[in-house]
Order: sequence, then structure tokens, then C-alpha cells
Amino acid sequence: MTEFFTTALLLTIFGSLLITSASLSRTLERVGIPVALLFLFLGMLAGEQGIGGIAFEDYRFSFIVGTIALVLIVFDGGFNTTYASIREGIRPALLLATVGVLLTAALTAVFARAIGLSWAEAVLLGAVVSSTDAATVFAVMRGSKLSLQRRVGTTLELESGLNDAVAVLLTIGATQAVATGEVPGVSALWGVPWQMAVGSLTGLALGRLGRWLLVRVRISTGGLYAVVTMGLALFSFGIATLLGGSGFLSVFATASVLGNGRIPYQSGLRRIHDAMAWLSQVAMFLMLGFLVFPSRILSVALPGVLLALFLAFVARPIAVAACLLPFRFPAKEVGYIGWVGLRGAVPIILATYPVLSGVSGAERVFDIVFVLVVVNSLVPGATIRRVTKWLDLDVPPAAELHATLEITSMGEIDGDLLLFHIDSSVLACDGAIRDLHLPEGASIALIVRGSKLLAARGPTILRADDQVYVFSQHEDRALVTLIFGQPKDV
Repeated sequence: MTEFFTTALLLTIFGSLLITSASLSRTLERVGIPVALLFLFLGMLAGEQGIGGIAFEDYRFSFIVGTIALVLIVFDGGFNTTYASIREGIRPALLLATVGVLLTAALTAVFARAIGLSWAEAVLLGAVVSSTDAATVFAVMRGSKLSLQRRVGTTLELESGLNDAVAVLLTIGATQAVATGEVPGVSALWGVPWQMAVGSLTGLALGRLGRWLLVRVRISTGGLYAVVTMGLALFSFGIATLLGGSGFLSVFATASVLGNGRIPYQSGLRRIHDAMAWLSQVAMFLMLGFLVFPSRILSVALPGVLLALFLAFVARPIAVAACLLPFRFPAKEVGYIGWVGLRGAVPIILATYPVLSGVSGAERVFDIVFVLVVVNSLVPGATIRRVTKWLDLDVPPAAELHATLEITSMGEIDGDLLLFHIDSSVLACDGAIRDLHLPEGASIALIVRGSKLLAARGPTILRADDQVYVFSQHEDRALVTLIFGQPKDV
């Protein structure tokens, strides 16, 4: 009975933390505090030195669970990234994810040594905090519905999905150097292009295989499609890593191929993976909060704060400016990308690696990284909305959907259900349905006007701000978009 009681207590605490975190998310967004920061503090509060009293100091388990959570978060990001966005932002993002990470690591390590840390601690810190965090970037860019100019937003998202390969290599190399006293040679840097090449090729191959599997194999119920896609995400990470490639890049590539292709149950999969990404983020930050002991934080608060401010105001901006120079970004875009160097779960998870390797002083480095992540959540994290508006980098948000309609198909179907927001400039606005001359293979399925659902009849007039669902054959899509404008994502 003791085991049942303990399990029930843990589930009660964890469930209440999930409810509290989700319930307060909207309030925190209004005041500018990232939701991830709340998760970390609730984890601390429930930990051994908090009111929850949960004794937890299992770095290995945290590393495994955190990695799985990041896989699901990166998969959701890739699943919602279009090929057009990737083509537009891949070159600057790739340079930021490689040269930018190396520059950030070097500058941070030098500053850490200058404020009194040993070279071993400084090198470890520089490696661990060198990359931006996909979980935090995706949460801010999409979860808070921040409407950025596409090139800026895409560059930030792609960078966060690509730069883990370099950060992982740096962390492993720094840990081995501190543990053995032998500095890795320059040849170790060749591991970066190898990891990226293997990761991207593995991900693209598994994405195409996954699309074939989802279309060709009969699956008995809709819920199992999400099981297949989550299995593909985990398999993609695992096989790419075993082949010596970047597992996270492989996951991102796999998800992009799936999200940009025609697969059954696609809109349902988007919602499921969005929910899984949020659950993963909540659970991951709560668990990482359990690892933090407030009694140890006070002794590293000053170096942690100084390093966070240096990273935000000096290291990240310098690295970004150097990397974006060849691409002629306007100064305000360079400044913005330099400011939005969000750190979150990735540095904390990477900081567990030296601890697991038994490196002397690794726990102190872990505590400093935690302080750095907390400060980074406030500066620049809490200022992103204001800075976006100040630099005039936001775009008008898409019209809010009042209702959604979809066709759930267990196989490939010949046709699309498209959603259009009727703008005053499109041909269909203020026209009767019977006068639109739709192609023979197309028809309006439903009209949403405010909170009302309207039947699509011949004399019905389409008004500005209406949501219109149109069924169309693939070959008629160009003509339909000419009448209604560009379709919206459901």
C-alpha cells in the first residue's frame, strides 16, 4: 500500500502543477513572463527543499526524459514549418547554428574566466549555453501567437532547430577535456558537418518513408496515426544519433517532410503534436526544477546573473552580427535576432552531462546554468513583445478562427477542404455564391459569420470577415484561390 500511496501523492502533486501552469499561462503572457519560468519555479517549490518535499536528484533519468521531451517539441516545430520558410531562412540560420554557436561559446568562456571561474568551469559553461533553445523559441514564436515578419521568425526557428548539433559536440568535447586534461584537436570540428549531413539525410529519408507508410498501410483507428508519427520522431532521433549524426536535426527534417506532404489525418495530427509539445515542455521544466536546490543557488547567483547579462548584451549580439553580415539584413533585424537568444531546457539538460560524467565542479556549473536560464527568461525573454513592436517587426495577425471544420480521412482522398478568410479585396467579397462561377469540381461547404453558421445557398452573399470552407479538386485549386484568396491553415 505504501507504493500506491506514494504514487498517488506524486500524481496529485504533478497533476495540480500541470493545471496551475496551464491556467496561469495566459496571465503570464500578458505581463511578459515566459511560461517556462513558472514551470521551473513550480518544480523547485515541489522539490526536496520546497513545500512539496519530493526528493529527486536523478540526473540520468532527467537527461533521458528531457531528451524525449525535446524530440517531441522539435518534431512539432518541424511539422508546422513550410518548405517556403525553410528555403528563405536556411542559409543565415545554418551560419548562426555553426559559427554563431562557436563564437558565443568562446566569448562566454572568456568572460566566465574573467569573473573568477576556473578555466574548466568557464569552458564547460561556454559549451553548455552556446545554443538557443528550440523548446523556448517555438513556445514564444507560436505559443504566444507573436506575429513576426517571416524571414526574421523563420531564421530564429530554424537556428534553434539546427544548433543543437554543435552545442552537443562542444559539451561532449569540453567534458572530455576537463576530465582527461587533453584538449581536443581542431579535427574534432569536422564532426559538425558530419553530424548535420547525417542528421538531415536520415531525417529526409525517414520523412519520405513515413509518408509512404501512413498512406499505404491500413490503420484501424485515427488515434494510432499519432502513435506512428511519435514513433517516427523517436526512431529518427535514435537512428541518426547511432549513425553519428544530429538526432534533433533528423527529427526536424522528418517532421518537415511529413508536415509538407499529403498524409491522412493531418489536421488532427497537428493538434495532437501541439498538445504533446506543450505537455512535454511543462513536464520537462517541472522535472528540471526538481533538480535545483535553493540553498546552492545563492552561492552562484552573482556569476549566473553576470553571465546571463553578458550573453544577452554582448556575446549573442556580436555572434549574430558577424554571422548575418553576408546576408545584408537591416540593422533592426540583426539587432532583434541578436536580442532573441533564448535559453531554456537545452542548456540545463546539457549541463547534466558533465555531472553524469563525474567531472569535478559540474554541479556548480549546473547551478550557474540554472540561474542564467532564469535571468535569460526575463532578459530578454520578458521583453520580446515590446521589442518586436518597438522595432516595427510585427505583422498584422491572422484573423481569429471562430470555428474549424475538417475531413478526417484514413487514406488519401482526391480533393481538399480549404479555409478562406474573406477580405474586402478578394473577388468573392460582396458577391452571391451563384455568381462566383466556381469550377464544376468545387463547392462551398460552410460559411462562418461571427458566431453563426450559415448554409451555402445560391443567393447567399459573402461578406468581409466571413470564414468560408470550400471543397475543391486538386486541379481546381488555382482557380479557387483566384476567387477567394490564399487559404488559411486550420
